[in-house]
Amino acid sequence: MTRRLLIANRGEIAVRVARTAREMGIATAGVYAESDAGAFHTRSVDRAVSLGPGSPSQTYLSIERLLAAARESGSDAVHPGYGFLSENADFARAVVEAGLTWVGPPPAAIVAMGDKLRARAAMEKAGVPVVPGSRRDAVSDAELLEEARRLGFPLLIKASAGGGGKGMSRVARVEELPSALAEGRRLSEAAFGDGTVYLERLLEGCRHVEIQVFGDGAGNLVSLFERECSVQRRHQKILEETPSPALGGDGALRHAMGEAAVAAARAVGYVGAGTVEFLVEGSRFYFLEMNTRLQVEHPITEETLGCDLVRAQLEVAAGAPVPASWKDGSLRPRGHAIELRLYAEDPVEFLPRSGGILVYREPSGPGIRVDSGVGEGSVVGVDYDPLLAKLVVSAATREAAIARARRALEEWIVLGVETNARLLRAVLASDAFVSGRYDTDLIARLPPLSEPEPPDGAWIAAAFAPSPGAGGMSREAGSEALDPWAAYPSWRAGA
Repeated sequence: MTRRLLIANRGEIAVRVARTAREMGIATAGVYAESDAGAFHTRSVDRAVSLGPGSPSQTYLSIERLLAAARESGSDAVHPGYGFLSENADFARAVVEAGLTWVGPPPAAIVAMGDKLRARAAMEKAGVPVVPGSRRDAVSDAELLEEARRLGFPLLIKASAGGGGKGMSRVARVEELPSALAEGRRLSEAAFGDGTVYLERLLEGCRHVEIQVFGDGAGNLVSLFERECSVQRRHQKILEETPSPALGGDGALRHAMGEAAVAAARAVGYVGAGTVEFLVEGSRFYFLEMNTRLQVEHPITEETLGCDLVRAQLEVAAGAPVPASWKDGSLRPRGHAIELRLYAEDPVEFLPRSGGILVYREPSGPGIRVDSGVGEGSVVGVDYDPLLAKLVVSAATREAAIARARRALEEWIVLGVETNARLLRAVLASDAFVSGRYDTDLIARLPPLSEPEPPDGAWIAAAFAPSPGAGGMSREAGSEALDPWAAYPSWRAGA
């Protein structure tokens, strides 16, 4: 088993991996950019190693600096989390060649699924249905124009080296295609270092459902059921739930998708945790892509199955088999779970926001879990993904889980930086979501968000007041509300 684990990431996923490692008796090492010194995740590990100055490409995306941090910290294994270099085959190879354990799939599997055109070809060969798209050898504008006419409109332009909705754009008419292709190549080159793009037929009114798969070095591969991921803004997920309302009680469709996901993983020799994403149209489904890493939304699978996917990752990386209960078919989901992603962003235009977090209060109670990468005093910049934390609620039924999520959101206090909490509340309140009959256009069809009501003086004072017993000011029940401007002389009016 691993003695010291280097977590090559930051934010909430670094904190989450460190927690499981500590439970397993594994020492932890974290990394941070010089501008990220003192960040929340650096306080969750036994030792934090500086990656030096520079941008993310010079720090968290630097294979050389990360390997140097592994040597300096005496680590014998590397967990990449998600994002950054988690799906970079060169990084995986470099870790293995350095004599360290890579907590992830084999580099060959990352390569096979990292190129979306290659992945589509491999899935077709394995008998997994794919969304109709352009030929693998169609790369020029003229060839893609010919393919577009064959496929029909609307279409999606997608980055071959990409994923997670980045670099994706919609094309409604043939006249838009030339400029959209140029923009797609530019975005793909900037995001992934590869300007290759391809076309997919845009299937509208569909659900986005993914299957969690897990494999070991002995060739055992299992499906750990589905996650519904249709609540998205700009092709990026903000809320996930399991089981999926799209599958409902249809055991046949759920079984078929699980079998297809396992076939997809087996086709590339997959080991560890991975996710196969599908579009679901009625009783039909189509392969989208495979994420060769731990997903952001993995906690809802953990909550309904009572398992720890990070623990399983670490055990399988050390040579252990997939847990017996996963292989023998006895594992079954219990209840319902929902994950809501709290982003530091404008909830209308979805633009990132920055600032210092002045007050941070997490909700609590039965069936509530918060995976957070920030705390009071954290500084949120624009150099990194704006995800602050994830609220995970679980209950016996979907209705109870929705009610719990609404209550927890109301208790979640974040002051100092704007978040998407209003948007999350609007989703939970919408008839479409409550009914379970929604698709990937849900957010686009929501009524415009109203301007937030400014909190009154008593609410602000309560939020900033010291905890009971810590001294400071208090207010007796029934007394006149505190005026925070008078109570806290260091405050000033202004933005």
